[in-house]
Amino acid sequence: MPRVDGLVDGVLFDIDDTLVDTRAAFAAALAATCATYLPHLTVDQHAEVLAHWRADPTGYYRSYTSGALGYRAQRMARAAELQEVFGGAPLDADGFAVWDEVFEAGFRDAWAAHDDAAQVVKDLLAAGVAVGALSNASVAYQSLKLERVGLAGSVPMLVGVDTLGFGKPDARVFAEACRRLGTEPARTAYVGDELDFDARAARAAGLVGVWLDRPGARRHAVDDAEVAEVAAAGVVVVHGLDELRAALGV
Repeated sequence: MPRVDGLVDGVLFDIDDTLVDTRAAFAAALAATCATYLPHLTVDQHAEVLAHWRADPTGYYRSYTSGALGYRAQRMARAAELQEVFGGAPLDADGFAVWDEVFEAGFRDAWAAHDDAAQVVKDLLAAGVAVGALSNASVAYQSLKLERVGLAGSVPMLVGVDTLGFGKPDARVFAEACRRLGTEPARTAYVGDELDFDARAARAAGLVGVWLDRPGARRHAVDDAEVAEVAAAGVVVVHGLDELRAALGV
């Protein structure tokens, strides 16, 4: 794996599918909604629903992170898309409100940190490295998530999509997160599971971009040639958070 020369002073983490196993939480939430709203699907087909939700092919969530669409509007649009794609009945506003209650209850009940999250944070802090979080969701929502999974005391939620009114990949959110962390961008790593919006965007903003490429967890297809290309361009690639300290030389 590539190694960054010298120490970093700070590490910023993405939250969803980086510190928190959001894929598993989405699976639980969507299984709950499918039971009522897509009851004709088999359990095996629930995996297709999850893959569609995570891929967000129409880009509704990215419209939210760019400030073009509100949070509730993007979720309603995505719920409606699932119903259409997988043969469910259309949802009106009242129907979506109930759908969202089912989804949110299942989602929150399934929040859990990845097994390697707490230890890497503990080790970084012990090494004198500042730690914080930058996410493309709201500060309050992600703060609650960190609290529920036991990481709020060690990973402060610094910047969300509502901090500046937009999120990653805009370089300004990375700069603001570094400012709040108290570290220079060039000596700060950003760790996330999305190659473009996390690792590449962080590197373009002057940070050390780290792509967390957990086995079997990619939202979008990335071929081996692209992985080699981004690594050669300076993006650090790790396959688990237990590899992070060695990759950063901490």
